[in-house]
Amino acid sequence: MAAVTLTGTPSLATPLPCPAHTTGGLLAGEAIFAGALCYIKSDGLVWLATGASANAAAKVRGMALVAAQVGEAVSLYFGVDVRYGAGLTPGADLFLSTGGLIVDAATTGGSAPIGYVRSATVIHIYQSRY
Repeated sequence: MAAVTLTGTPSLATPLPCPAHTTGGLLAGEAIFAGALCYIKSDGLVWLATGASANAAAKVRGMALVAAQVGEAVSLYFGVDVRYGAGLTPGADLFLSTGGLIVDAATTGGSAPIGYVRSATVIHIYQSRY
């Protein structure tokens, strides 16, 4: 299993994302970095998703494209293309790792893909499939 390296600052590659693929009006429960896969905890706050175990924290609700500190506003995007890396393998599935990161193989809690590689620099992210 290898980490999918974030190169630079991630940016939306979908020209005009559907409003239904954005969850706004949320607050960060911890420091969130741009490009982080996140979940919404039972406290209603956004936290970094983790595939360490098969529990609520492994349910990806989307990717944060802007960093946020505790208590700051954060939006999550899903069903969108994101400029994320370099030298990626098109067609490869993407999985949840720990700390909101992405890997190229399944993990205990991230057993189903949360996206795939569209091109050498762009990934497509969706929510966890239940």
